Amino acid sequence: MKIIDISEIKNLIKEGSTIMIGGFLGVGTPEKIIDEIIKNKIKNLTVIANDTAFEDKGIGKLVKNKLCKKVIVSHIGTNPETQRQMIEGTLQVELVPQGTLAERIRAGGVGLGGILTPTGVGTIVEEGKQIIEIEGKKYLLELPLRADVALIKAKKADYIGNLVFNLTAENFNPLMALSANTVIVEVEEIVPTGSLSPNEIKIPGVVVDYIVGVEK
Repeated sequence: MKIIDISEIKNLIKEGSTIMIGGFLGVGTPEKIIDEIIKNKIKNLTVIANDTAFEDKGIGKLVKNKLCKKVIVSHIGTNPETQRQMIEGTLQVELVPQGTLAERIRAGGVGLGGILTPTGVGTIVEEGKQIIEIEGKKYLLELPLRADVALIKAKKADYIGNLVFNLTAENFNPLMALSANTVIVEVEEIVPTGSLSPNEIKIPGVVVDYIVGVEK
């Protein structure tokens, strides 16, 4: 694990990358890293996240600056700009039921070949997907999701990368940390190693590659 300056983001996220971004309507989203992506105009991104937040917050800022070619999310209802670009055909939007999205990310992190879920059977969601029947009940086979980079927001980190979150700001972050080739974390505070209680650590340092340094 390496502590880096935020200016190094441009060397770690490439144009055309698939990135997972933690957060729920911007809560638990690494805003400073997103701002750095915008500053460096890193484009053609495929973003996997719960939602696209708002036009002026979180992932919504990437959409507004037209840096995304595709988003895989559970809803876009709070961001009119995402809706507009989807209708125009300039942004691909894959809508996934929220629980299914979480499980597909988890499957990517733990090495599963997919998950079976009844959610979406008999609806537009099943189009193009394999249907498997078990004991008389139909399920959709949903494939795992992985990313080149996961962007995580944590409240605290120690110097070996163990992470602590602030209440519900945890949301999708721990799942995503397991499902990407590179994990970059924005933290509010870096504390001495050994000062965090094992019970409060939600992501172990072994899966963290980079921590964006705290501004003095």
